[in-house]
Amino acid sequence: MSNIVAIVGRPNVGKSTFFNRLIQRREAIVDAVSGVTRDRHYGKSDWNGKEFSLIDTGGYVKGSDDVFEAEIDKQVELAIDEADAIIFMVDVETGVTGMDEDVARLLRKVDKPVFLTVNKVDNNKRAEDAVEFYSLGLGEYYTIASINGSGTGDLLDALVEALPEKEEEENDEDQLPRFAVVGRPNAGKSSFINALIGEDRYIVTDIAGTTRDSIDTKYNRFGFEFNLVDTAGIRRKSKVKEDLEFYSVMRSVRAIEHCDVCLLVLDATRGFDGQVQNIFWLAERNRKGIVILVNKWDLIEKDTKSTRDFERVIRKEIEPFTDVPIVFISVLNKQRIFKAIETAVEVYENRTKKIKTSKLNEVLLPIIENYPPPAYKGKFVKIKYIMQLPTPQPQFAFFCNLPQYVREPYKRFLENNLREHFNFTGVPVSVYMRKK
Repeated sequence: MSNIVAIVGRPNVGKSTFFNRLIQRREAIVDAVSGVTRDRHYGKSDWNGKEFSLIDTGGYVKGSDDVFEAEIDKQVELAIDEADAIIFMVDVETGVTGMDEDVARLLRKVDKPVFLTVNKVDNNKRAEDAVEFYSLGLGEYYTIASINGSGTGDLLDALVEALPEKEEEENDEDQLPRFAVVGRPNAGKSSFINALIGEDRYIVTDIAGTTRDSIDTKYNRFGFEFNLVDTAGIRRKSKVKEDLEFYSVMRSVRAIEHCDVCLLVLDATRGFDGQVQNIFWLAERNRKGIVILVNKWDLIEKDTKSTRDFERVIRKEIEPFTDVPIVFISVLNKQRIFKAIETAVEVYENRTKKIKTSKLNEVLLPIIENYPPPAYKGKFVKIKYIMQLPTPQPQFAFFCNLPQYVREPYKRFLENNLREHFNFTGVPVSVYMRKK
């Protein structure tokens, strides 16, 4: 279970640039025009060996300044409610504004780590100008330039030190597996759980966003026993009009982090769109088992190639992690919903699978001998030994003489052989090269 860090502040102070730097991907759009971030962005980052989830809260641009400030206040309040730590970003170029003061007023009341971060400080003159932010009453501040990374190290050192220690779930073996049902709003998540448990436990309407929270249900039928978690749908911010949205999204992110397998429900009539892909990659970055459920398949006009073509489109979008089961279901007609659960249980078993060291070496070393890592800079890599690491998800260490010379394509080759010989369908596999 990792911590959640929310980046808050008014628009155009550099939150998305900072977010992209921390997750090491250009995921959030960055522009000089304020209010470009309209969708919420979720990412995984780590510093000094400590992982945390990062949420770029974006900014609102609506009507008058008064409405705008009200929206910012609501968003910050919700971030305060659910995040473990808050990065409050301000802009040295514009100095302290009224909106900065409003946000600071809210943050002064909370009993959570708040990191006042003055962005765009890329020279000594601006470092001197940053002193005025003491007036916000939040104590020490950090000066950074998110465009080039200057100063971010000191901020992250302080951030990870202040985060609560990750709770190690010692009693995992005594606990039931947790399957989170995730997806866009109105994809049929609550209906899916109602159909499984045989009763209308969750309210179901045609209105997107009926489910507001992440709710656990114990499932014990047909020889299967686990916890099902119904989550609020993660939707695009531009479609959101209500304050509860941010709270629901953060609860959904937490549900993904705490589960063993994500059942990603998508609406066949809408396809595998960008928002569904975001949820998929969020689950993959958290190293969770994944099963893709294509719901409302009964509404699609089909021919003999429909399933194959639809599946091909999905696998194209999730490359290179294509070893994911895809089940076509109809919750309304109760088609293949138990097949979905059987598949999820198989994925859970794959995720918790432990392979003997002797078996790993017996199977993989001959393959590696026949197809060794390509020479790099005139150096030849010799892999001598393989073992599975004692982690909740499949992670493997390959011990060799020159780990730094093993490139990504060869790591994928090793991962593919692990999948081929030991069946890790639906589960992200991590390959590490270690010095022998």
